[in-house]
Amino acid sequence: MTKAIEQQLIENISLVLKKSLTADATLADLRKQKKAGFEAVFKKESGFTCSANTFQPYVEEVADDLLAWQANKTQQQLLIPLVKKIEQLFIVLAGFEQTHSA
Repeated sequence: MTKAIEQQLIENISLVLKKSLTADATLADLRKQKKAGFEAVFKKESGFTCSANTFQPYVEEVADDLLAWQANKTQQQLLIPLVKKIEQLFIVLAGFEQTHSA
């Protein structure tokens, strides 16, 4: 069971990474046009430790969380916030793609 969860987490993080690279490139273009003046993708109460105006730092945080869970797979309290962060990334990236797809 743990191996299946681990594989799914890795696949989801890989997908989020690919989507975030595209989204960050779009954000860079929007900033050049002065259309993306926000300071952070997620609010402070979102559960993320980092705060950034691009998606990459959030993906890095999720990857770090995965490594921490892999080192301590018996600690369920590490898994739940990780899954919630991945879910938030998927939701925000999907909304961003819908709004800014070419």
